Parts: sequence; C-alpha cells; structure tokens
Amino acid sequence: MLKVNSLTKTYAKVSVKAVDDISFSVKKGEIFGFLGPNGAGKTTTIKMIVGLLKPTNGKILVNNIDNQTDIINAKQQISYIPDKPELFDKLKGITYLKFMADVYKVNSKDRKERISRYLEIFEMKDAVNDVIGSYSHGMKQKIALIGALIHEPDLFILDEPMVGLDPKAAFNLKQIMREMCDRGKSVFFSTHVLEVAEKLCDRIAIISKGQIIAEGTMQELRALEGEKSLEKIFLELTEK
Repeated sequence: MLKVNSLTKTYAKVSVKAVDDISFSVKKGEIFGFLGPNGAGKTTTIKMIVGLLKPTNGKILVNNIDNQTDIINAKQQISYIPDKPELFDKLKGITYLKFMADVYKVNSKDRKERISRYLEIFEMKDAVNDVIGSYSHGMKQKIALIGALIHEPDLFILDEPMVGLDPKAAFNLKQIMREMCDRGKSVFFSTHVLEVAEKLCDRIAIISKGQIIAEGTMQELRALEGEKSLEKIFLELTEK
C-alpha cells in the first residue's frame, strides 16, 4: 500500500537532514505506527508522503503510484489528518463535509450515508449546521476526521489523531481504524501515546534524529530488546 525507499529531506539553509535515507513499507490491512521524539522527523516524513513537501532524495509509492510524478492520482488514494487541522472557520460543518465529498467525487448516495454514520459515531449531529469557527478544538478534530473518512481512503494517514478527542471519540476512532484494515485498507499514524500504539499497531517503526532505529511487530521488538513495554523499548532506543 505504501512504499518508502531511501527517503531524505535536507533543509538547505541549515544543511541538516531532517530525514536521513529511510525506507519502510506499509502493507494492506495493517495499522502501522510511526513513533519518535519531538524533532525526530516524523511530521517531515508524513508531509512528504502526502505531497506537502518535496523529498531531497528517494521515492514514495502509494498503491504503486509515484507521489512525485502522478501527484493527483496518488492523493486520491489517501486521507490525511495533521496534528493541527486547519479548517474553513466561516463554513458550516455540513458545508465542509459536502465540499470534501465533492473533492473526492463521492456520489450523493454514499456521501449521505457516510456523513450520517460518522456524525452519529462522533456525536456531531447537533453541531454540524454551526459554523466551524464556533467549534471547540475537539469538535474541529472530529469534523476533520469525518471529512477525511467520507471517501473511504485506501491509506489513512494521521499525525497525533487522538489529541483533543474525548475518550469515547478516541475509542471510536481506534475501532474505525481497525475496521478499515479488516477491509484491506491501511492506516499509518504517528502518536506520542505509546500505550495506544502498543495495543493498536500491527507493526511499528521508531525514528530518531532522522533515521529509523527499529522496526517490527511488538513481538519482534521485544525479541530484540527484551520482554518490555513499548514505552521502555522506546526510551532505551531513543536515548542511545
């Protein structure tokens, strides 16, 4: 579903490699956790995958589509939720959702069913006709998630998706992520909540100082680092 090969990003002004020759893949039907301390290169990597940053070197394939040469087609395969979603504050929630459905060319029957379903799941039915500028941070996160889910992406990319969500919404999002993968889709997400990553992810990569320092299932990581929690494995690896 996602293949990243020898990916590098260098910022010319400071000659620092924010991402340094990393390679990994995300398979169909799996939740892939991308973990690292602040400044490790997580968000830079994600922005290159979704096409917001151009790599210095390397190749990114989304569903076997090169995201540098077939940009629009690659973006049609994904949905992206950044750590701080920027929405159209003057639009009503429902207008934003219809706009997202238009962007991804979702037919009227499917958009109606999906909008109704996700509004119910995230408890946004009573607020969807209000302007987004009146929403709390958590409500903005929910409307962004609904907008990203409308076209049922093959690859769902999330950067700190649980921030701002109440416990019920966070639980429902985790269920949605698993259900998507059960249908052969893939989830790639970054989080600092290591307990969530440990329980939810099929495989995990840990990035530090722009380089991937560990990758595998929890069983594989424990085989290398001992029978420890992900938190202890993470702290030991990133402090080395």
